[in-house]
Amino acid sequence: MGKKVKNLLDARRVVLYMWVAAALFVGGIVSVFALVAAGALGSLPTFDELENPKNSLATEVYSSDGVLLGKYYFQNRSNASFEEIPELLKNTLIATEDIRFYQHSGIDYWGTLRAVFATAMGDKEGASTITQQLALNLFGYRERNPVKRAFQKLKEWVTAVKLERRYTKDEIITLYLNTVEFSENSYGIKSAARTYFNKSPDSLQVEEAAMLIGMLKGTTLYNPRRNPGLALARRNTVIDQLEKYRFIDPAEADSSKNRPIKLDFISPDHNEGIATYFREHLRQDLMKWCKENTKSDGKPYNIYTDGLRVYTSINFKMQRDAEQAVWDHMKNLQKEFFASYKNAPPWGKNNDFIETAIKQSARFIRMKRAGVAEDSIRRAFDTKIPMTVFSYRGDIDTLMSPLDSLKYYKHFLHTGFMVMDPTNGRVLAWVGGVNHRYFKYDHVNVNAKRQVGSTIKPILYTVAIENGYSPCYTVANQKVYFENFNNWSPDNSDNKYGGTLTLYSALAGSVNTISAYLMKQLGPKPMIDMARRMGINSHMDPYPSICLGTPDISVFELTGAYSTFPNKGVAARPVYITRIEDNQGSVIREFQSKRVEVVNEQVAYTMTRMLQKVVDDGTARRIRFRYKIEGAIGGKTGTTQNNTDGWFMGITPQLAAGCWVGGEDRVIRFRTMTFGQGASMALPIFAGFLQKCYADKTLGIDPKASFAAPEGEMQIELDCGKYQRQDGENTTNLIFGTN
Repeated sequence: MGKKVKNLLDARRVVLYMWVAAALFVGGIVSVFALVAAGALGSLPTFDELENPKNSLATEVYSSDGVLLGKYYFQNRSNASFEEIPELLKNTLIATEDIRFYQHSGIDYWGTLRAVFATAMGDKEGASTITQQLALNLFGYRERNPVKRAFQKLKEWVTAVKLERRYTKDEIITLYLNTVEFSENSYGIKSAARTYFNKSPDSLQVEEAAMLIGMLKGTTLYNPRRNPGLALARRNTVIDQLEKYRFIDPAEADSSKNRPIKLDFISPDHNEGIATYFREHLRQDLMKWCKENTKSDGKPYNIYTDGLRVYTSINFKMQRDAEQAVWDHMKNLQKEFFASYKNAPPWGKNNDFIETAIKQSARFIRMKRAGVAEDSIRRAFDTKIPMTVFSYRGDIDTLMSPLDSLKYYKHFLHTGFMVMDPTNGRVLAWVGGVNHRYFKYDHVNVNAKRQVGSTIKPILYTVAIENGYSPCYTVANQKVYFENFNNWSPDNSDNKYGGTLTLYSALAGSVNTISAYLMKQLGPKPMIDMARRMGINSHMDPYPSICLGTPDISVFELTGAYSTFPNKGVAARPVYITRIEDNQGSVIREFQSKRVEVVNEQVAYTMTRMLQKVVDDGTARRIRFRYKIEGAIGGKTGTTQNNTDGWFMGITPQLAAGCWVGGEDRVIRFRTMTFGQGASMALPIFAGFLQKCYADKTLGIDPKASFAAPEGEMQIELDCGKYQRQDGENTTNLIFGTN
């Protein structure tokens, strides 16, 4: 009996010890979690950080028609809202990473036990829930040291529990998909969908969603561009998981697995994509804007981290058409330029030109600053090295010396082309060059100034019309001398003189003697004042020669000035940002064009009629006979001395456009006027663009639209047929120059 009692007491004692041990274990676990929660093992995310996880958000740039043009970022991250995450993506993530996601409270204890046993059996298996992975993402790194990693794991568990208390399950999935990395500098599902498939998350197909979620196991290893075979296998494993848990049926699983990986990759490289020159110009403007504007906390905005949304006036379709028109023409023009010089360099025997180019090159300056002796620099310039160079047939991998590379690139012609809506000043297309990767300089921006040639003449003619001249006014086609300026007298480009010309005829033919006559009657100052009113701020010397276009002016300024004519005498200053929003969609700033009344409607309408004569009968008439473009179009060609610069300015009732073409250096030019005049160098870009605009009815550019005539009776006579010269000859006969 005593033995039975003793055994019973021993059994009770064992049970008691077991309960004590269990209590101590549970108490220990609770204590550890309490210590972790108290920050004994290091800081945890605060409640504020859990409510508002801090991530660097890319600033997004949109076209006026809602197309994402590009981003500015340290990390290419764009947050997706809950509504933008479709059920397909949620199910794919849960099936692959955490099938009991909706059953646990942040920690999957059964999954953890399973992983422990699997690891003991030599099979590596993860046990982190989606919530734990989100917690790790909030810490920003994974400890590599095993001991530190164990402590970090405890912190993850505590943070996961906190997250489950603060957010709904769907919010946790949204947060998670916004914090994960997908390689190619893409962070978050929204950026990844755009980068790999050029889609929004809600447009992804089963196989596309599976590929992206599959990448989370190893973003570099399963990158479909770098390792397409591994990516395909991993994608199909994810599709199997979807079928296993009955998110999709076997038929859909089979068809999805049989589809190849089909990417529509959008490179985050700022040298690629649409509107590259514009985006770089905009970036510089936004950097300045951010410094001058502060957030609610008093800190300045940051375009790389604050996730601003910048809405521009650029029309995506027009921008695409403008870039294509530039490429098509410049490709052909460059071929003619190479052919015109064959084996002779465009700079001839001017060795100083190349010597100066060497010393101005980034390579020479960098080596000089590093203390490299000049003879060593010269040897380096003569040594062939592997490099990739630009060509219109595609990039060329070659062996070339830096000196030969420098000479090669000096052969290329460059361009700037801008299109705007004259009624509101909004810039619709901006093409600063042919390839931003190889040619960084933007030839549209206000600081890119080149001599404008005869494209300045309409400003002088506007002064004349405003001062009472009629387009039908006749002037003798003879040389004009400026006695107060060393008897300076300009020549006509064709060296033809005699007879009389109406102002209509003179502008259509770009006759220099008539411009000189008007300049002598009116003087330089009124012309400069008119240019200022029209929005041109570039320096203009008050000399008579400005009537022929000696000033250097930008495409940006001159296009804005020409908007005065179709906009009834009101100059709408070019504007390319419409509004800026914060990352929550709240408007921070809106932008409008500044409108300046320059001349009255009758003067402006008269100028549109005169510019139409240039297209119908003058130096720009190839728009009609070669490009077969009908409708109300006005324009002006411009060619500077020795064919250095070729210009064309064009207007329609709905558009104003400007184009310049020339060499990087003014010594780079065509030998003859055949290709060296503005009508050959620049006009075809405008014509090609306009053809595309008229062909795309969705743009709303009406080829049948007319320049609006002023209400009431015209006080300026436009019909020269009513007048005859005293000798009875009609005064409207035209002659045509070539500049």
